[in-house]
Amino acid sequence: MKQDIKKNPKIHIRKGDLVKVLSGKHRNKQGAVLEVCPKEYRALIAGMNIISKHIKPSTAHPKGTIIKQEAPIHISNLMLVDPADGQATRIGRKYNEQGKLQRYAKKTGNFIENGKA
Repeated sequence: MKQDIKKNPKIHIRKGDLVKVLSGKHRNKQGAVLEVCPKEYRALIAGMNIISKHIKPSTAHPKGTIIKQEAPIHISNLMLVDPADGQATRIGRKYNEQGKLQRYAKKTGNFIENGKA
């Protein structure tokens, strides 16, 4: 039976964030988030999980070609890097002074705005 994923899952990372890879062949490396796919619960990280994709012959590539591109990584294998101290941290959500719900780093307690402290 297929697992049920919520309609709008809360994702702790966003496009442009600096993240640390927790497991896999790129473990302990850091990279910027290029794209987040909430329905698949995956994200594209710059320079991580590079795959070779074979392209069929076409008018642009008459012999066909092989291109290298990033493949998505499951979000459970990623952790946000706190811009204030450069350490990987868990993320929480709380209201700021203006009454807006905002992400914050649990390690330092600082609010995070699009990858900036």
